[in-house]
Amino acid sequence: MENRMLRLILTSRVYDAAVETPLEEAGALSAKLDNRVWFKREDLQAVFSFKLRGAYNRIAQLDGEQRRRGVIAASAGNHAQGVAFSARQLGIKAVIVMPVTTPAIKIAAVRAYGAEVILHGDNYSEAADHCAEVVESSGMVYIHPFDDDYVIAGQGTVADEIIRQSSARLDAIFVPVGGGGLIAGIASYIKAVTPEIRVIGVEPEDSDAMTRSLRQGRRICLDGVGIFADGVAVRAVGARTFELCRQFVDDMITVSTDEICSAIKTIYQDTRSIVEPAGALAVAGVQKYVGEHNWRGKSIVAVNSGANMNFDRLRFVAERTLVGEKKEALYAVTIPEQPGSLRRFCTEMIGTRNVTEFNYRLAGRERANIFVGLSVKDGGERREFLRLLQNSGYDCLDITDNDLAKTHIRYMVGGHSTEARQELLYRFWFPERPGALGRFLASMGSNWNISLFHYRAQGGDFGRVLIGLEIPVGQYDQLNAFLADLGYYHIEETNNPAYHRFLQGG
Repeated sequence: MENRMLRLILTSRVYDAAVETPLEEAGALSAKLDNRVWFKREDLQAVFSFKLRGAYNRIAQLDGEQRRRGVIAASAGNHAQGVAFSARQLGIKAVIVMPVTTPAIKIAAVRAYGAEVILHGDNYSEAADHCAEVVESSGMVYIHPFDDDYVIAGQGTVADEIIRQSSARLDAIFVPVGGGGLIAGIASYIKAVTPEIRVIGVEPEDSDAMTRSLRQGRRICLDGVGIFADGVAVRAVGARTFELCRQFVDDMITVSTDEICSAIKTIYQDTRSIVEPAGALAVAGVQKYVGEHNWRGKSIVAVNSGANMNFDRLRFVAERTLVGEKKEALYAVTIPEQPGSLRRFCTEMIGTRNVTEFNYRLAGRERANIFVGLSVKDGGERREFLRLLQNSGYDCLDITDNDLAKTHIRYMVGGHSTEARQELLYRFWFPERPGALGRFLASMGSNWNISLFHYRAQGGDFGRVLIGLEIPVGQYDQLNAFLADLGYYHIEETNNPAYHRFLQGG
């Protein structure tokens, strides 16, 4: 039993800065899932995130000499605000190193709490490296975002509140997981006090370092992480948090971007508040886990961990919510290019079904390709319509889970080219800041002809580009060397079936 961690949680100094947040029953979600679900409203903290607890508890432990040196942290989000707020409360100088790509609203929030902001690098890793250099030269005290006992203990006070507020009458607590500080603190407390309550961690499918580490029995480092739920986008979990999670966490579940978007809407419908993607992870996990394990009549808490949402992201969330709720299905369908064929498809196949999207363009004199979205009740109806199309002789694909199709292809249907030859297709992510798209294009140079290009602002920290390049057969090694030197995160999509259906050249 981790008695030391329990003592640290019970003696944490968090309430000079943090507040005891409410545990609110989610009536609509409870009725929908046939379970009693509560939201632990950490989005109502002064900095709109639980991070304030751990940051304040850690800084409050500093001795006089350490306080005179000041504190420093590297963060693009909630930890930065927690450290800045806590340092102001305690009268300590604070420096926060943030990537240049950090949204202006977050930079302004940190400065409003009196901290000095240093902008460095295009991502967290570059900012953290620079932070280490500043620590070395300045002697300031580094405040780790998660892998520190006092930080973990501060986050663990969330569990103490949950147990008191619920009278311990719970079956499970779902917790968002990034570096592991929050779930390590909650799990340590729960297993020491009420071990019968299950603690279940939730991660994005594209940032699942804790899930993989627990599965393999050792800390692993991801090659890359997703950027949508940026509050939990860590390549490696902490050494201390991993050990605690290995002892006390009962289960893990991963969720997709669409399922996170669905959870943001679910929380809004019950609370009229909008949480950030990482803040909705626990609810996304509840919705998925309950269905997969056929839970009924259980009492469940989901920790809503933060609400620092960029407003521009709401468009993306709204677009993806229906798919995340399993209420929309997307299909690519080829029909014969003959008089009346489009009408027959709509009347005989679609019938009275609700159409959410319908894109059509002439692709030739023999066939036409359609990108169609339909409202569905569940996955069963989605599969039923696909079988109907196949049994009726249509060449069709279910592309509901195809990220390329949902992010780019749906806006580019009809983009076949009879001229493009030896085309390779890539998706790129690059830092989103003024002039970034122009710099991206300039960096491509004139080595090869660009045969396809699509960019659409997504309201995030990174821009997304879909690009086709005409590459002669003998120049693939040169291309690979160029991509490595370019340094942007990218994925080749040349073999993606949605690309073949709608965009591939001659």
